[in-house]
Amino acid sequence: MPVFTPHTRDTAPAAARPTIDAVARKFGRLPAAVGLMADSPELLKGFLAANASFEASSLDPVQREVVVLTVATRNRCHLCVAMHTATLVRSGADETLIRALRDGTPLPDDRLEALRRFTIAVLDHAGAVPEDELGAFLDAGHEPRAALDVVLGVGTYTLSTFANRLTGAPVDPPFVPYAWKPAG
Repeated sequence: MPVFTPHTRDTAPAAARPTIDAVARKFGRLPAAVGLMADSPELLKGFLAANASFEASSLDPVQREVVVLTVATRNRCHLCVAMHTATLVRSGADETLIRALRDGTPLPDDRLEALRRFTIAVLDHAGAVPEDELGAFLDAGHEPRAALDVVLGVGTYTLSTFANRLTGAPVDPPFVPYAWKPAG
């Protein structure tokens, strides 16, 4: 028996309904993960607020996707990997970049690779990134603010990936072509 309810607007807690309505208007449908997160209106609102802040950060769209996919593959979130792969494909990102992000292998662009490695360092060291790893990130042309924006992305997508895995959120039909399974 499922523990988490895949809510619709009609079944969601009252406190989650305005958020569900806004998401459904934005996407033209209610993503399954949002319906599942609605069991905790605070979690749902918190994730969406953090995501809006991350979207407004100093990182450009491709850089944000590097952070998201690095966190998603590390946390083994099949849903986030599929969704954010679709985002990169729609944006016209290079197939080699997408494949490397999904595989967790070095990226073909040095600056993006420095970003990926720094994101891993933030995860591995719980934010206490060694000086040489922070230096390598900055030497690749990233500003100090970007390091903090990576932390914002790590926090945002740790929340999302953990919630998706806990609730068993399915991959929505538009993202099925980008399905992903972790290696090993």
